[in-house]
Amino acid sequence: MSYWVRPTTADIGIRAFAKNRNELLREMTIGMQSIVLEGKQDINSLTRKTGRWEVFHDGSFEILVVKWLDEILYRSEVYNEFLVDCQPIIKSDRIEAEVSFVEKSFVKLELEIKATTTHEFTFREVASGETIPSIWEDIPSFDGPGWYGDVVFDI
Repeated sequence: MSYWVRPTTADIGIRAFAKNRNELLREMTIGMQSIVLEGKQDINSLTRKTGRWEVFHDGSFEILVVKWLDEILYRSEVYNEFLVDCQPIIKSDRIEAEVSFVEKSFVKLELEIKATTTHEFTFREVASGETIPSIWEDIPSFDGPGWYGDVVFDI
């Protein structure tokens, strides 16, 4: 695990670390999904389906990442597909991912994320020798090289 739930005023957020941007996106995605789960569940005992999901955005890289996270929420709500794992690849105008998902109706949820926000959003590379400090007691600081991200969700 390379993500931590981080405190916010009224919503909920995640800080994640990874060695590259594709892995950072995976950590943020899996972290988002873990937030909504009720307690410990054996999701691995559920039948998984696989697929290829993608989102497009010709513009801001940050908005592309936000659109990906919102796509995960949308598929859960509309298609009853609860993502449990993914292998994303970030390209210049799209994110493509091989995904594993289960039927959402078999998953017990504790809360609902309404949307991904751009408030305090960060998704960036950390240079060798650079340290990203943490202002939260339960979240460690991060020493580069690598990637880190912060995202806040509207609940």
